[in-house]
Amino acid sequence: MTGTTEGRDESTQERADRQWQELIQEIRVAQTGVQILFGFLLTVVFTPLFHELPQTDQTIYIVTIVLGSLATGALIGPVAFHRIVSGRQIKPEAVAWASRLTFTGLVLLLATCTAALFLVLRVATHDALVPWLVAGVLAWYLLCWFALPLWARIRYTVEN
Repeated sequence: MTGTTEGRDESTQERADRQWQELIQEIRVAQTGVQILFGFLLTVVFTPLFHELPQTDQTIYIVTIVLGSLATGALIGPVAFHRIVSGRQIKPEAVAWASRLTFTGLVLLLATCTAALFLVLRVATHDALVPWLVAGVLAWYLLCWFALPLWARIRYTVEN
């Protein structure tokens, strides 16, 4: 076995297998959320009230549905990627690409959630406070999804 700088005694292939399993667990959480959100978004256009919305709200909806579709594609992408390259002895590369797709999917999910919240609050309240509320929620998402993990990465990473 090959020792690593991460303090684990695992080969490159064993590391790729472990990383793949961890990534798949992460994807399951995000994928479920985006699929439920996307499914609900798909139904909105078929409600009678949709066609009564102002053009601005319809445009926000279209942008939101496209973002949700892109997020879904990016978060399902690693599964298709793995299936297509399985058995080709390129698991470390597959893990790297799947990780990129997952990160892209999370960014698109962030945009989808933000746009959907913006649309719902605009329609529900017609209040000038809506952009501020959405900005606050977006800041919370950014804190939870990116700032805190980056802080922990910097704070707790041990240099070898």
